[in-house]
Amino acid sequence: MKRLTWLLVAFLLIALVRTAGAVVLLNHEAALKAMFPDADKIVTEEVSLTPDQVTAVKSHLGDKWTLYQAGGQSEEEKEADTAVFYFGTKAGEKTGVALIEVQPGKWGPVKFIVAMDLAGKVKDLAVMSYVEQRGRPISTKRFLGQFVGKTGKSQVTVGKDVDAISGATISSRATAFAIKKVIALYDAVYLEPEK
Repeated sequence: MKRLTWLLVAFLLIALVRTAGAVVLLNHEAALKAMFPDADKIVTEEVSLTPDQVTAVKSHLGDKWTLYQAGGQSEEEKEADTAVFYFGTKAGEKTGVALIEVQPGKWGPVKFIVAMDLAGKVKDLAVMSYVEQRGRPISTKRFLGQFVGKTGKSQVTVGKDVDAISGATISSRATAFAIKKVIALYDAVYLEPEK
């Protein structure tokens, strides 16, 4: 009987640790303020994605919308039909754009915010929340700094132009995929029509 009690206690502890691991680093408002510290106003534009835009984004992402990795958490997620763009403005002029992207990590979803200039070049980014047990280093400026300056012409691939964090490879890949997707979304909606 004692053994059964200990097994039950151990099971409950594991379940609690796994669900209690969510860490929120930035809420929505704080994330936008961090990306646009000098903005007078932040304007939200929700865009209905056309099938051609979805195809263009997926073509940059290896024909995927979400990165499901072996050993990672995964819930089937359908392609979005809208995207929300946040534009920082100063004196009525757009100064930059940000998107929020969620990708599955090893233990649960990881939420990112990525800010770019109007030409689609990454200027700043942050991890808003995560459930990773060993993925905390993906939220450091040291790791995230390697994405600053990336554009639609960059590979943004772990092992190529992005260094993974040892022991957090799934989180590192989720980060690279999220950044690449945000760049591709902005390019497809705002830059591709001009080319």
